[in-house]
Amino acid sequence: MSGHIPLILASASPRRVELLAQIGVTPDQILPAHVDEVALNDERPIDMARRLADSKAQEIQKDHPDACIIGADTVVAVGRRILGKAEDEAQARAYLTLLSGRSHRVIGGIAILAPGGVSVIKAITTKVHFKRLSGEEINGYIGSDEWRDKAGAYAIQGRAGAFVKSINGSYSNVVGLAVHEVANTLKGIGVHPAGLI
Repeated sequence: MSGHIPLILASASPRRVELLAQIGVTPDQILPAHVDEVALNDERPIDMARRLADSKAQEIQKDHPDACIIGADTVVAVGRRILGKAEDEAQARAYLTLLSGRSHRVIGGIAILAPGGVSVIKAITTKVHFKRLSGEEINGYIGSDEWRDKAGAYAIQGRAGAFVKSINGSYSNVVGLAVHEVANTLKGIGVHPAGLI
């Protein structure tokens, strides 16, 4: 693609902005998309991540057809059970208790839409294994308020990093955006934002 194509991040997440900055990418605009982040009946976690990322990108593309849009969504899953953003302390405690001492998947949906009908939709899965958490550790984490607005009620880049025994896959995906995939996809479709090596 020739000429400068504006890059828009369809997310208000400061973590995604920071992750893009790590690879030298600064979006021309940050326009959060407002979509209903509820799973459809019998929807698999991986399908939900792809669908929501695509829905967010498409919502922004309607008004910005000449831009390249990055839509993203993060789904935390234990088996087929999806752990969204905890609505209150009780739900956050239930999520952390469920994650304690076991493995779960963090699925990052990425949708990159560019002018001319270019559309790339991916889902990146990272396996995360938590140590067994004591009641004191769970209470301490709940008290930190760090769980708020986080899928699965934790932030790996914060205090919950101490809970993670192992990780298999992309770390940045667990934070909120698989930057390796984003960089490769942008290059693959011929979009080269200033700063991207």
